[in-house]
This record gives sequence, C-alpha cells and structure tokens, in this order.
Amino acid sequence: MNAAPLSWAVVDVVGHPFHAIWTPEDGAIRAGGFATEGDPGATSLMTRLEALDPELASRGLAASATAEGAVPDALRAYAAGDITAIDVLPVAQPETPFRGDVWRALREVPGGAAVTYTELAALAGRPSAVRAAASGCANNLVALVVPCHRIVRTDGGLGGFLFGTEIKEALLRHEGVLL
Repeated sequence: MNAAPLSWAVVDVVGHPFHAIWTPEDGAIRAGGFATEGDPGATSLMTRLEALDPELASRGLAASATAEGAVPDALRAYAAGDITAIDVLPVAQPETPFRGDVWRALREVPGGAAVTYTELAALAGRPSAVRAAASGCANNLVALVVPCHRIVRTDGGLGGFLFGTEIKEALLRHEGVLL
C-alpha cells in the first residue's frame, strides 16, 4: 500500500512565506523553511528532504496546501504573536546521535530567548563541540519549529541562518529578543 503524499502549508511569518511539510499520518513536520529571493517556491526543502530521506520524499507533496489543522493553525498563531504556539508541534528528521541532541536542545530554548553556539553545545551535552553544534544548526531541516534562529554568536552577532540574516533578525525581533 502506498503512503499518502506529504501535507504542506505556506504561512506568512515575519513578512516572509514559511513552508512546512509534514507526514499526514502522524502530523510530524519533516521539513520547514522560508522562501527566499533565490528560492521563491522553497523548492530547496524537498531537495534537502530527498537527500536525507529519499523514501519519504518519494511520496511527493499533496496536490494542494492544507489550510486548517494543527500545523497551519500553530504557524498562524506564532505569526500573530503567540511565540509558544509552535512548541507543541511534533518534528522528525534523520539524525546522527549528536545532531539529534543538538536539535532536542534547540527545542528547549524558549521563545523570547537566545543562546550562543557555545551554550548550545553545552545544552546538547558536549561543551567542547561548538563547531559540531553549529553544524547541527546548519543541517536542521525543520527551521523555525526546531529554532536554530535562536542561536547567536558569543560576540553578540547574529551568526548564520540558511534563509538569511534578515529573516533571522526579524524572527528574533518578533520573539522580543532584539528591540
């Protein structure tokens, strides 16, 4: 029996279209990210998902976006100012042991807060693995919900963000981290 296509939604978050892809049978978000000038349809999400989980990606996307339900409702609530609304959404992505620890640590950083890459490495249980923690952020397939945007450099700089520092800064302002 063939599995159903992956569900998807697009919700405007901080003035940018955020795309979420999830498995309809369990509601777990499998990929999430922002459309950018260089990738206006956020097609790179499926490309990244295909590279990490070809079998899952082979299900393809549903013919139309899902307008209602847990994922789009939580994303709209987050966009409207309830920065905790996305905390309850389940996520699943292929992981190595340490990257899984990094991603779980990221989900523990509350909205309205930011930690440094050094602090993230400590939260993930390997304080000396700062570069590996940063790599975990860079390879996170479920941006926003696994909030890699809440990680900043020790010197106070924003650091990198796959979807651009403009969006990272807007997210941190939205959450009240930056004024």
